[in-house]
Amino acid sequence: MSSNESRGAFARLVLLVAALSACVSAPQPPRAQAAATPPQQPRPTTNTWPIRPVANPPLPYRDVNQNEAPPAALVSVIRNLGQSFHGKVGIAVRRVGADWTVAWNGNALFPQQSVSKLWVSMTFLDAVDRGKLRLTDTTTITRNDLTLFHQPSAALVAKDGGWTTSYSDLMRRAMTQSDNTCNDALLRAAGGPDAVRGFLARRMIKDIRFGPGERLLQSATAGLDWRQDYSVGRNFYAARARLPMSARVKALDNYLANPPDGAAPSSVVAALAKLKQGDMLSPASSRLLLSIMEEAKTGPKRIKGGVPAGWSYLHKTGTGQDLAPRSTGYNDIGIMTAPDGTSYAVAVMIGSTTVSIPERWALMQAVAKAVAANHETR
Repeated sequence: MSSNESRGAFARLVLLVAALSACVSAPQPPRAQAAATPPQQPRPTTNTWPIRPVANPPLPYRDVNQNEAPPAALVSVIRNLGQSFHGKVGIAVRRVGADWTVAWNGNALFPQQSVSKLWVSMTFLDAVDRGKLRLTDTTTITRNDLTLFHQPSAALVAKDGGWTTSYSDLMRRAMTQSDNTCNDALLRAAGGPDAVRGFLARRMIKDIRFGPGERLLQSATAGLDWRQDYSVGRNFYAARARLPMSARVKALDNYLANPPDGAAPSSVVAALAKLKQGDMLSPASSRLLLSIMEEAKTGPKRIKGGVPAGWSYLHKTGTGQDLAPRSTGYNDIGIMTAPDGTSYAVAVMIGSTTVSIPERWALMQAVAKAVAANHETR
């Protein structure tokens, strides 16, 4: 199939999903026997941190139907969306409280980019739950703490003294605005990348990696060694542009082949479901983080653009570097909740693609519409 034919098929499929999502009175589809992900060999874990039982009590919401099979109609739609999209994509949907996940490329590792800010906030809040840190504590951000790309807080950092704020404010800015400098400050306070990896291991979350931090991750992806002056103005972009194209292509290829911040969509939705159920953090910290995620300003036309009226959606986006004609790490992960209180953890992770942004939006919105249509026909 040619590229144009593939895109045409994807467009027709998106339209079909939209039509199906309008027909919520359709009869209940037969249940599927397996999720959409083809059988894959288990990925060996490299985590060596000690695992302890999760002591946090659950939040009030629990679904008693633990043995429900994945819906056949949803399995079919997710598989077809994944197959028809022009690029490498992973999709996963998990009903919170149920025992099934519907996925396409669900066990493959995709670059997270700013999706990984979610694990930083969780790790910090876990330290708060254990009495190691307080959200009301303050820290000062100086020019030496600035990162690169999206960092609105850079305007608040004075040339001399810096900017002093609370960790609560840093978390809200990192999660709702995807501010890289705020996130790195929160990461340092929480204990660095090893603390995040240890937290995920203790919560028995496999196949979610955490990279070395924003500055080292992004500079290596571009083929550069980090220098602090790259955080100023357009210095990073200028240095990247001076590299030979062959060096940039090689660095990006290496990153995509084995992303240090890679995550499996099925693992992401499992972690989101555990967060919703109160199995990642204390009830108070869970409610705080979920409420912050609901305030997210980024990605209004990604998954959120396909969430029907009356539903709620809380989420975290991620966006990687472009090297024409490729775009990488274009993601949205979150929790959709129906008017009746049923929740679905959803992840759409585009590792690499050459299609336009509106075509990426169409895929993500089609997934949201398929989830809602399946729920209405249950």
